[in-house]
Amino acid sequence: MKLRAYLVDDEPLALRRLKRLLDQTCRVEVIGATTDPEEAIAALKSVTPDVCFLDIQMPGLNGFEILESLSIQPVVVFTTAFDQYALKAFSVNSVDYLLKPIDPEQLDRALTKIENLRRLDVPAKQNLRELISDIANSLRETRPEYPGRIASRLGDRLWFIDLPRVTHFYAEDKLTYAAADGKSYCVDHTISELEKKLDPKKFVRIHRGTLVNLDWIKEISSLPGGGLNARLKDGKDTDLTVSRDRARDLKNRLT
Repeated sequence: MKLRAYLVDDEPLALRRLKRLLDQTCRVEVIGATTDPEEAIAALKSVTPDVCFLDIQMPGLNGFEILESLSIQPVVVFTTAFDQYALKAFSVNSVDYLLKPIDPEQLDRALTKIENLRRLDVPAKQNLRELISDIANSLRETRPEYPGRIASRLGDRLWFIDLPRVTHFYAEDKLTYAAADGKSYCVDHTISELEKKLDPKKFVRIHRGTLVNLDWIKEISSLPGGGLNARLKDGKDTDLTVSRDRARDLKNRLT
């Protein structure tokens, strides 16, 4: 009998990719999916799936806060880009975690674990509920805050650029620039600093000297040697090179 799964992730692309991966296993029936935490709570209160694939960091409510609101806890596989939570949460035998982008082999491992743990005893479920409550409280205190704009200095003046307008950041001649609205603005951060500072769901490093806003990618194509070319929908069809070692990650983020 197939596992009945409910999926929760605020990224539509990630949600569609996870559903596709689950369908390909032929081991899971996806009974529902949503990008809205409140909608997820309502659905999980009306039906308890065999497993809930649940993102952790989401606007409004995080994954642990969703679980806190449920009187009956489903078996959970957390899907997250933040591996710092793994050691805190996922050693409990009724929980697994998958780091994004999700690897099919790791997904298969998680499904096998769930099938083996479907008959949890009462104490294990109680320990899980206590753990969820503790981590939810911790996340309320440590939830990362990502900036909504970035500053560019021009002489003695500062220009503030809204990050959704930034198509990409690039390094050139030992300086870093933000490309937005067809112009380039010098910023006081290295590419490595920006990679740590900005929302990893939006900005992805595709090259040693380039960080791209996923929302601005129009298409990707293969390059000799295993790299990719990413073309932007910035009105100029700007092409960015994706290094070979980062090509797979970018493909996973976009599909």
